[in-house]
Amino acid sequence: MGKLTDWLHTHADQLDQSSALAETILPALAGDQLLASGVPQEHGGAGGDVRDAIDAIANVAEQSVTAAFVFWGQRCFIEFLLQSENRALAERRLPGLLAGTQAGASGLSNAMKFLSGIEQLQITGARQDDGLLVDGGLAWVTNLRKAGFVAAAAVAPNDGAPPVIVAFDSSTPGVKRSDDLDLIALRGSNTASIKLTQVHIPAVDIISDNAPAWLPQVRPSFLGMQCGLSIGLARASLAQAAQISAGSRNQLTPRIEALQATLEAAVATLLAGVHDGRFKTQAPAMFRLRIQLAELLQQALMLELQAMGGRAYLNAEQQGFARRWRESSFIPIVTPSLTQLQAALQLFDSQQAAKAAGAPA
Repeated sequence: MGKLTDWLHTHADQLDQSSALAETILPALAGDQLLASGVPQEHGGAGGDVRDAIDAIANVAEQSVTAAFVFWGQRCFIEFLLQSENRALAERRLPGLLAGTQAGASGLSNAMKFLSGIEQLQITGARQDDGLLVDGGLAWVTNLRKAGFVAAAAVAPNDGAPPVIVAFDSSTPGVKRSDDLDLIALRGSNTASIKLTQVHIPAVDIISDNAPAWLPQVRPSFLGMQCGLSIGLARASLAQAAQISAGSRNQLTPRIEALQATLEAAVATLLAGVHDGRFKTQAPAMFRLRIQLAELLQQALMLELQAMGGRAYLNAEQQGFARRWRESSFIPIVTPSLTQLQAALQLFDSQQAAKAAGAPA
């Protein structure tokens, strides 16, 4: 990541506050072979598994959450194809996605909220002989490159069949991308909304024909790679706090080291759970990890702030702190947001309590 690290370090503030370099992020990631992280070699990847993708996203997030967010969107779409039974679709799309010549957008935030009973699906579809005719929209999607993109979405068929997961191309008639959302940070991430009006989705572009069964299988990868944003940003903040505190009299070093140890323990738990498959059936455990990592990030930022003191408010003394503070504000609200996860956990806990109360003595 040598050249890429230098490039991200140089342009991190610009990527955060401007869209001028938005189209260059994906080629930069592809040029360093990062998009192939955790992708089996037989599919054109670098080998390994999703743990490698989580690590790679975290490494990028240490330099720029904007670039890591784009990376997450691209790598999620790649993962959807890897976990799809539609092998022909994967074979057709993966080469361009891995090379960075084709942008892939997750588009499944609405679906993940639907899976947890938080939200209804925002896209509906009418059956056609060769697929679906869909209408609806997605409010927040990243990596919608202006040069073109392919995105995934969940569709509720109007015949009462289970929701399906589809892929659609930006060039398809009826697909409309909004202007970039006017964000306070991550402005180079090509984040916009999408409107779909009578968009034809042929059967060959269906990723899964049973979303309720498929989504729990892919959710650990979706959330695990998303956690890479928190991990990388927390590491960067703690490293900066440690550097400032070394040899100083602020007495923060023990707290910084303790938080670093807690963070790495959480990372190890995350990687183990994603690898051994436990999170496919133990979603609450992964939800709690996602919440914990977001909270550890906030603690890391506070330690960096305390280490910097008044310099944190001086532009000339920033060393990336203001950007990291802005980037961190996105972590609690990226779907599924912390409030959504906490609501899902409360529901789960109440269901478990009800089962226990009704169990025979």
